[in-house]
Amino acid sequence: MNVFRSVRTVTTASGDGYVDWTAVAEAAKAGTEPGTLDLSDADREGYAADVRDARNRLRSLGDVEFDLPDTVEIQNRHHWIDANVDTFRRVMAPVERDGPRAIFPGVTRVVNTGTLSFMLAFLGRNVLGQYDPLLLAETAPADRDHALYFVHPNIVDVAAALDVAEPRFRRWIAFHEVSHAAEFGAAPWLSDHLETRLERGIDALAEGDLDREAFAELDTAMTAVEGYAELLMDRAFDDDYADLRAKLDARRQAGGPVARLVRRLLGLGLKRRQYERGAAFFRAVADARGLAGASAVWERPENLPTEAELDDPELWLARV
Repeated sequence: MNVFRSVRTVTTASGDGYVDWTAVAEAAKAGTEPGTLDLSDADREGYAADVRDARNRLRSLGDVEFDLPDTVEIQNRHHWIDANVDTFRRVMAPVERDGPRAIFPGVTRVVNTGTLSFMLAFLGRNVLGQYDPLLLAETAPADRDHALYFVHPNIVDVAAALDVAEPRFRRWIAFHEVSHAAEFGAAPWLSDHLETRLERGIDALAEGDLDREAFAELDTAMTAVEGYAELLMDRAFDDDYADLRAKLDARRQAGGPVARLVRRLLGLGLKRRQYERGAAFFRAVADARGLAGASAVWERPENLPTEAELDDPELWLARV
């Protein structure tokens, strides 16, 4: 890790846009050790077997049909940063293209570049796995594939920190990310639904406005996405994994004051709230109608819970 190089890269950010994306990637990676990808054949087969097992188990458990993405990658931290720089560049494109011009563009560029590089460096050191629906990708939906990433160095480090056998922990992460593949596979409309709200929100920001409704709908949909994945995880694993769930829940809330502040600034507290709120909704629905009944959420966009229904599942049950 070279903090000096990272800072120097940010302060020399250049170009015409609000963000120097090349500098973002370089600075984030300079501030983050890549970690090793020295995997044995058994390790690689272990990842592949866990992903296959998760697909087969979740297909049967949730009564949903879906396929795995063609792209399943075991990454180091730098690979993950590169993939997500591309994501942020896509999301920010309307703001950079159409947004109001900054009074001091050079200063704005340096601040934005520094903020994004710090954020990606922090996340790159903490993300374990990611299901990437490639929102706002330029290719047509029929030609666009989703992707599944596993950040191997982080999985190894967190398994050791939690005092959990690495294969057991890796299997848990595989099931969680494949749960998201099940959602998007069961709901071909979900990517477009999220994209539409994201585009509305970003376009409004580019015009100096805030579309609260778009972001509220996006938050509600993502709460359903995270909550359903938690439900599947609950039902996919028996009590032998109760210790691991408890350790992971504690990890989500742990860290020193600086780490907690960073997580709050990055909205990771909101993500934890999405997990908890969404999971409570789906557990209530599954208790009333079974897991197949809960899966009805993905039949069509109108079946997504509303903001009020998330906190009162009986309303959703009465409507759907």
